[in-house]
Amino acid sequence: MTGNNVSPFWGAVMSVVLLGCSADQANEEVKVVPKQREPLVRQAVGAGRWFPGDKDGLSGMVTGYIEAAGDPGIKGRVVSALSPHAGFVYSGGVAGHTFRALRDSAAGGKGPETVVIAGFSHSHGFSGVALMDGDFVRTPLGDAAIDQDANRLLVSSSDSIREDYGPHYGEHSAENQIPFVQAALPEAKIVVAIMGDHDLNTVDIFVAALKRLSEDRKIVLVASTDLLHDPDYDKVSRTDRATLEMITGMRDRDLAGSWSGTNQVCCGIMPVISAMRFAEVMGSSEGQLLCYRNSGDDFPESRGDWVVGYGSVAFTVE
Repeated sequence: MTGNNVSPFWGAVMSVVLLGCSADQANEEVKVVPKQREPLVRQAVGAGRWFPGDKDGLSGMVTGYIEAAGDPGIKGRVVSALSPHAGFVYSGGVAGHTFRALRDSAAGGKGPETVVIAGFSHSHGFSGVALMDGDFVRTPLGDAAIDQDANRLLVSSSDSIREDYGPHYGEHSAENQIPFVQAALPEAKIVVAIMGDHDLNTVDIFVAALKRLSEDRKIVLVASTDLLHDPDYDKVSRTDRATLEMITGMRDRDLAGSWSGTNQVCCGIMPVISAMRFAEVMGSSEGQLLCYRNSGDDFPESRGDWVVGYGSVAFTVE
């Protein structure tokens, strides 16, 4: 399913001036000039809800989080990373650590040409991976260019990967990463993916397609995830620490086994396992925990009501 935007089309603009021309000239083939289609721009529908809806407010917030993160001490090139996706006032400080690492890595000549953002659907499941189509995604910071060539390569890799805007509309998990990409890696194009099922075969298909894409251009995979949601602050803190140990230790099978519908240790488990397995095939042996906090740390009044964990992790190669 695609959005309701006008589809590309070809028109013909023809003009023939017969007055004063010869019969031969009049019978010449009329040239058809293709009419250029309007760019397809997808709107960030979460602006004003999950993050500020004005340019100055959003720019100041995102840049502030990235600067406040400080030097992450990353060595090598970041090939995949984890970043949270809650409202920026809650998780933006943790996300700032992820994108500070990406920004600093890029400054050393190791930056990606394309950032692949992998989120998941909070509202409904579907089979495979849905890529956002279009030319640009518009946030208050401007238009982020969608890497259409990368989309085509990924789609050609498997029938399980397709362009389909439907799962993206109103879904914040991937969209909330885009302003951070714009601030930290302004020259990079993006691929925006929603993973719709909990089948590890989908992970393997997606990772194989990303590996193929990485042979064509420099990419980084950003997995969008929050951690445990629970009223119990101590339970969230304890569970999240164990989860992050499995993630940084590249124990993807243990992590998959720890997750269930009633124990969602990662609110975005499939993107996380994809990031771990992609890092492994790219040559990474461990992840680096950059930051962990939960909403109970910054908003103590939430303890006993609803506490959500947030983690920032980077996987690197030499």
